[in-house]
Amino acid sequence: MIKEHLIEVNRRIEQACIRSGRDPKAVTLIAVSKTKPVPMLEEAYAAGARDFGENKVQEIVAKKPELPEDIRWHMIGHLQRNKVSQVLGKAVLIHSVDSLRLAQQIETDAAKAGLDVDILLEVNVAREESKYGFMLEEVEDAIMTIKDFPHVHIKGLMTIAPFVENPEENRGIFKKLFEFAVDIDKKNIDNVTMDVLSMGMTGDYEVAVEEGATMVRVGTGIFGVR
Repeated sequence: MIKEHLIEVNRRIEQACIRSGRDPKAVTLIAVSKTKPVPMLEEAYAAGARDFGENKVQEIVAKKPELPEDIRWHMIGHLQRNKVSQVLGKAVLIHSVDSLRLAQQIETDAAKAGLDVDILLEVNVAREESKYGFMLEEVEDAIMTIKDFPHVHIKGLMTIAPFVENPEENRGIFKKLFEFAVDIDKKNIDNVTMDVLSMGMTGDYEVAVEEGATMVRVGTGIFGVR
């Protein structure tokens, strides 16, 4: 079933790209494999998935040695500062940098390890109290601080939109983040690019793609209900 699900999700991404005049190659599908056992990831890998997203550092640490080396691991969940050193060098991208203190910790640990770390800033566009992330009006100040960190490189933004029945309700959120990213990009800030917009999940990834997502994070749509 995983193979069929992957084919269907990729087909829908392609259709969303066609509708919005985008190149389907510009969108990366991240298979969100949190809590899923290794055999299910192997099945997704066999069906062509190479980008996997995990919510917990310990799952990346446990699964990485068990699976092919060419898998690109994405840290998409809330990252505690005391776990940063464990994920460095294992995740290709940390999507969920939601505070300056976390960014500073990543810089400190990356400097010690002699590593460069690519990050996204998590933005709470919908201003949900239950969610982590910078408010939209805080992001630029955060960028202006983090740009000076020698080992941390901002590659774009991430958001988790509200859980809604009708994905159209989230269109404005995705549009807002896209427009903000375009504004930041125009400022040509050193050590900062806006190449990645990680937005859209199983319920709303098609709308997210139509509004400019370059990465979508799909779990249930690939692996089924947890």
